[in-house]
Amino acid sequence: MPADTLDVINPLRPGADPLAGRIERIHLETADAATVFIKPGADWSGHIPGQYLRFGIDIGGVRQWRTYSLTSRLDRPDGLLTITTKAIPDGLVSNHVVRDLRPGTLVHLGQAEGDFVLPTARPDKVLFLTGGSGITPVMGMLRNHIAELPDVVMIHSAPTARDVIFATELRELAATGLMRLVELHTDTDGMLDLAVDLDRLVPDWREREVWACGPAGMLDACETHWSTAELRERLHVERFRTHLHAAGEGGTVTFTKTGTIVEADGGRPILEVAEEAGMLMPHGCRMGICYQCVLPLRDGAVRDLRTGEVTYAAPGDGVAIQTCVSAAAGACEIEH
Repeated sequence: MPADTLDVINPLRPGADPLAGRIERIHLETADAATVFIKPGADWSGHIPGQYLRFGIDIGGVRQWRTYSLTSRLDRPDGLLTITTKAIPDGLVSNHVVRDLRPGTLVHLGQAEGDFVLPTARPDKVLFLTGGSGITPVMGMLRNHIAELPDVVMIHSAPTARDVIFATELRELAATGLMRLVELHTDTDGMLDLAVDLDRLVPDWREREVWACGPAGMLDACETHWSTAELRERLHVERFRTHLHAAGEGGTVTFTKTGTIVEADGGRPILEVAEEAGMLMPHGCRMGICYQCVLPLRDGAVRDLRTGEVTYAAPGDGVAIQTCVSAAAGACEIEH
């Protein structure tokens, strides 16, 4: 088709579908974290600091999609976007981005999404609680809005001082007095204990609007702590990974159009099990957010790995499921 030819000649042109981006450079932040500079296509609609985008890249002939927080300044004269990712064990895309990605690579982009952002009326007092790569959406806020926030405290946890992403920039902000930075190096300082440490580190925490992003355990503790204090409305949380409950019983998954049959345990998403069996599956964020992986459940039962809820279907029911967050809960048939 003519549009396909135009996309080859100028993949960043207006009207290109899907929206593309070109990698301009990669900067290592730590030994296992990198910031990627991306020139977006002409139809990029912009973002609000704290938001994320869907990032698609071809690895081994298969397009993989992940979601990454945007860390760039809005007023960059070159118009580049930046995302920052940390390589995790067995992380296919994160390891590729940090270790193997090269300038000139074309990637696919979604438009910015998410509501983990500052309100238009900036709070008088702010507390940022971050851990590991959870610093990334907050870094986007700091780079764009720090001058608009009169009183900022940040508590950031990382295993060691060398593992602190954006360490130099954070420490410079603290040195200029724009914010107060508390670094916790968990290998030597231990984990943050909100019930014990918060009153000592931030005595006025009850008066602050809070944005928290980091490991699931840390965020669970934050939600419990602020709920117990009857201040849950002051806490804003961003979770990178789906919180999974106990595994179901598993079973045989039959894909009715291809005739493929796979054995699936009750603790892994059907999407992953099918891909390991060599099937090409529709997918997007892999977190239950974008609904790109939805397929009809023709018969049987699946368990939602986020809530533990079991969904049943019989032929003709018209039930659809998200394969990225659903596991087999017995034998089931999926139309694909």
